[in-house]
Amino acid sequence: MSRPDQAPPDPRVGPRPLPLHLLTALQSWSGSELGLTLWSNASPSSSGGLPFPSPNPASASPDLPPTEAQARAQAFRAVFAPLLAEIDAARADAGDDRFRQALRREVARRLDRLAIGVQAYRDHPSGRVLDDPPIVWREGATVLRDVGAAHGVQCAADATPVLVVPSLVNRWQVLDLAPGRSFVRALASEGLRPYIVDWGTPGEDERDLDTAGCVVRLGRALSWLKARANNKPLPVIGYCMGGTLVVGLAAHRPRDVSAVVALAAPWDFHADRAGQGLLVSTGPWLAELAMAVGELPTDAIQMLFWSLDPWLVVNKFQRFAQMDMASDAARDFVLLEDWLNDGAALPALVARDCLIGWYGENVVGRGEWRIARKRVRPREITAPALVVIPANDRIVPPSSAAALAGPQGFANATRLDLPLGHIGMMVGSRAIERCWRPVIDWLKATTSC
Repeated sequence: MSRPDQAPPDPRVGPRPLPLHLLTALQSWSGSELGLTLWSNASPSSSGGLPFPSPNPASASPDLPPTEAQARAQAFRAVFAPLLAEIDAARADAGDDRFRQALRREVARRLDRLAIGVQAYRDHPSGRVLDDPPIVWREGATVLRDVGAAHGVQCAADATPVLVVPSLVNRWQVLDLAPGRSFVRALASEGLRPYIVDWGTPGEDERDLDTAGCVVRLGRALSWLKARANNKPLPVIGYCMGGTLVVGLAAHRPRDVSAVVALAAPWDFHADRAGQGLLVSTGPWLAELAMAVGELPTDAIQMLFWSLDPWLVVNKFQRFAQMDMASDAARDFVLLEDWLNDGAALPALVARDCLIGWYGENVVGRGEWRIARKRVRPREITAPALVVIPANDRIVPPSSAAALAGPQGFANATRLDLPLGHIGMMVGSRAIERCWRPVIDWLKATTSC
């Protein structure tokens, strides 16, 4: 782990997968000159002000009724005509050759700024400075870390244990990122004793582990915790995919769970499929890849995140290039990127469950996901539950997470909507006030801490 006076581990490998992000930028920016050439060879006056023929409703959209295809063509013109007219005016004012030269300079400037941002990140001296909490339980690659026993944490002797479950896709450190940016240490300062699951790197013990097996493994960790707490049922918290798993845990071990907090937990995987096209279409192929090699590699997982917003990484590294590298903002950027680029591979059967069963067939949302042959149906879970839904989430659609607070959701649910994003709800500048505080208050009121 990094100390304040030490450089982070070298070399950094992000942003991952770097070739894909570079290709996104190169194809789009370099292709702009080709677009200008096609534009120059067209006749705007023959297409109603557009430098290409108007869409033919019958041929361009054969699967649509002619009226709907025509409506889409008109909408296209309404959106792009002002932009096209503005570019035409700029070309007329500057001349085609000068405009083309300016376009090339702008492409070069953006590529240069992207390269500077990536290199600045790789060279940045910041690194995570918090001690990893000590390990108190282990099964295979999975360990349980006692945050209450971590260096510098003040935790009451009678604090209520809480099992905290992160996603398997990204590592647990996002919940313990930095001083003042640690959700689990905030829990420890409020009369709770969080034990966070570290899924580790899958090995031989995870070859036969599927999502149901992950829940069963969590059940054994919870039993260990419960034995240390006079056999009282305990609260559980899950973030992202970890939230889906703790719902399964509450259904699998109802007598051991006193309360459930689901933080941006996907449940109805077909509630909103916008932006999920690549994930759904490539799911079977990626599942086959995982089964062939024994796991779904980290870069394959990162490709799926890229598909949700191909320009996210390119844009943010361009912005990073313009930051003051000595600022807190630059340090926070680097810490978060280190976490994003340190993702773990998924065990093959877990990947198959998620890609085909969850996203493809929606077995979770349909109530067909089984743990130890029993269906997981949130409506049958009687423990009080807090369903936290970040409205600006681009990773888990809010409507997917909201299913846990709907008619087929928890029997005793409290819904908390946040004006935050998926990661911002945990480490953003407003996370403490908007997310941590209400979650902690709800837990304390529910568990009588």
